[in-house]
This record gives sequence, C-alpha cells and structure tokens, in this order.
Amino acid sequence: MPDWQPDYGTLERGDGTVTLRFTRQLPHPPERVWRALTEPEHLEAWFPTTIQGELVPGAPLAFSFARPALPRMTGRMLACEPPKLLEFVWDDETLRFELTAHGSGTLLGFTATFAEVGKAARDAAGWHVCLDRLVAAASGHAAEWAQDERWREVHPRYVAAFGPGAATLGPPQEWQDEFGPA
Repeated sequence: MPDWQPDYGTLERGDGTVTLRFTRQLPHPPERVWRALTEPEHLEAWFPTTIQGELVPGAPLAFSFARPALPRMTGRMLACEPPKLLEFVWDDETLRFELTAHGSGTLLGFTATFAEVGKAARDAAGWHVCLDRLVAAASGHAAEWAQDERWREVHPRYVAAFGPGAATLGPPQEWQDEFGPA
C-alpha cells in the first residue's frame, strides 16, 4: 500500500458502478469556490473541458476539450444549488461537487461515478490533477507543475492502491499523442 495522503481520492465499488471520492479544503468561502466551479473564465484554469449550457436541472450540456483535441461530449445538468451543490452527467460519468462552509473556508467534496472499473486509476489521477489545479486557481495562482507531469506522478499511486483491475484502461491515444505514453 502506498504512502497515502489526505488529498488522494478513494475508490468505492457499488452494484455495477464505481465512485471516485475526493475531498479538498480551500481557504475561501463557498461563494468564491462556486465561481471557480461554474464561471468559464475560472473553469479553464482547472477543468478539462469547456461547459456549454444552462446551470438548471435538466438542461443539456456540451463539453469541448481544447487540449488534447478529443471528441466533444454531451451531458445534462442534474442539480444546481448555488453555492453548495453542482451535479451533472459528463459523457458516461456523473460528477458531483458539494461545498460546505468550514471555518472561514470551504470543504469541497467531489465524486465521479461511472461503470468501467478499468479506468478508475487513470481517471482518479486525472481528477486529482484537476482538483490540485482548482485549489491553485482559487488561490489566484497557476499550478507550479505541468499537468501531464503531475498526472504521471500520482497515477502509479492510484494503480497501487486500487489494484491492477482498476488500471486496465490507460490514457486515450490523443492524450498520448500530445503528451507521450503514460
């Protein structure tokens, strides 16, 4: 078992689904973190795609990658309760962000739920990097490392923690073409 740190996510196996669960503490009030989750100028600093669509339950959503050039995805808004809950379908995953005031800051809970356990380590590393970038962006500065380098750093920990069955799917070919093999 690797030396696990609090910022690392966990894997929960359910009936036909798996859920990645992360927690981050940010030194900012929920309203500021909410803006980082929902406003395009803040999203581009940490989220892997743009998000087009209304922030109302049931609204269709479209997601486009800028880098690497992956196919556009669609989804749907499930819940939007500013500044405490944002949940939407992102291609074949359900993403849920829960914000709770914690002292003068915010406790952010994030889950990604999907069916294919083989991509759990890959996606956990990706969401880990995104959340690290969110913390940096919400604090007003850029991450001090390259996205692909950070992914390569945390990915082996997720493979070791989740097991080989959770690491049968690697990065998409488009990602490897741009950043090199995992």
